[in-house]
Amino acid sequence: MTAALDIQALARQIRAARGLRHKRDIDAVVARLGLTSRHAAVPVGDDCAAIPDGEGHLLFAIEGFLDSFVAADPYFAGYCGIMVNLSDVAAMGGRPLAVVDALWSRDAAAADPVLAGLSDAAALYGVPVVGGHTNTRAEAGNLAVAVLGRAGPRLLTSFDAAPGDDLVAAIDLRGRFRDPHPYWDASTSAPGERLRGDLALLPGLAEDGLCRAAKDISMAGVVGTALMLLECSNVGGVIDLGPIPRPEHVPLARWLIAFPSFGYLLSVRPDRTPAVLERFAERGIASARIGHLDASRIARVRGSAGDEAVVWDFMASPLIGCSQDGTGAGR
Repeated sequence: MTAALDIQALARQIRAARGLRHKRDIDAVVARLGLTSRHAAVPVGDDCAAIPDGEGHLLFAIEGFLDSFVAADPYFAGYCGIMVNLSDVAAMGGRPLAVVDALWSRDAAAADPVLAGLSDAAALYGVPVVGGHTNTRAEAGNLAVAVLGRAGPRLLTSFDAAPGDDLVAAIDLRGRFRDPHPYWDASTSAPGERLRGDLALLPGLAEDGLCRAAKDISMAGVVGTALMLLECSNVGGVIDLGPIPRPEHVPLARWLIAFPSFGYLLSVRPDRTPAVLERFAERGIASARIGHLDASRIARVRGSAGDEAVVWDFMASPLIGCSQDGTGAGR
């Protein structure tokens, strides 16, 4: 299928995607707050803030949701408040401890489906909601959820990918789109035991030293998330489109901007790639080597016919303005 695609047009589509354009906002915020040096165990810009604590790390993350999303699918917005935060913790090799939420709604009736989503996800994933802020007299509905987690001494970060590493993608394909949105839901109908076990794969990889860097696939999609990982680590590379795990009935162009409920990119030493792929296979999660990292600081995509297109040149322009040495790329 990829052979028939215009690879240059596809690269333009990835750059123009709404999810990736939203990530461009990070650069200005990082600069305005002066977050350009190492303030914690890893530089600002990772999936969680990591704070050294005894023999391990405390992990903090927060997710805010577009008011249009909360209005269109309030139950799933509440559910995602738990799910995406736990993905951030797992992406750094951690396990969640608790979450808090901040909810604004017009009235109690409007708040109820959001709270139902939060409650159901908390039960399935086995993480408690321990507090937060509620306002049921607001003019519009808004939601933000924060998580506290813990990781051991070996973190997975966005800043430790290295030239020569394989780029591995792992995505749970046992789901469906929540049309018309780009959200691939492999979570709400899954048993909680499976969801908890799947998330535990990531800290297991960290603790066993099989992986050095990872990032959960966000609204930026598979390639967009890879761009953030590459920028943070000051590397480049080529992403092969053909091997990306994908449901058979979903066109590639749509899948590249999808937001999967369970999806991760990992930077793995080639000698450890088979063991990493085997761990995902054991739990029925599709995974594959989808690329190779190099020192070019240029991200390219490659079709099945071998044609390539540059998606981002980090030497010319930053994407999120975060990099391995704690300074904004291109600054």
